[in-house]
Amino acid sequence: MQSEQTKTVPSFGYDLLREDVLRSILGKHEEDILYWAGKDLARKYILDNEMAIAEFFIKAGWGLLTLEKEKKDERLYKISGNAELLRTETRCFRLEAGFLAEQYEHMRGFLTECYCEVNTKEHAVYLTLRTDFKEPVVK
Repeated sequence: MQSEQTKTVPSFGYDLLREDVLRSILGKHEEDILYWAGKDLARKYILDNEMAIAEFFIKAGWGLLTLEKEKKDERLYKISGNAELLRTETRCFRLEAGFLAEQYEHMRGFLTECYCEVNTKEHAVYLTLRTDFKEPVVK
């Protein structure tokens, strides 16, 4: 019997759920619902640091998450990896954006939003986190 760490989901099965089933169910509200689902998922899997978040992305099959730039109230992350698995041409990345926003909001204690930009030529996704340090969150 395989341990929890060595189980894998065939990419075809993952793609069916992510590309077809969710898109069909969510329709025109896909982006908004996936963003809030990502935030909810982050509340269930609370992580303490950026390394843990990057590891979660890998385990979830979301790709390699790296910090590209950092300013006082803004951080730019890049999701990269296997182009076939990322499917930047067709996939919505709002689930990942919501997850990252909520994790960072939890770590910093201030309202944080995340915006996506897909670069199909690079087969990468850029996630921009913006934190409002005037808006503390109460948990």
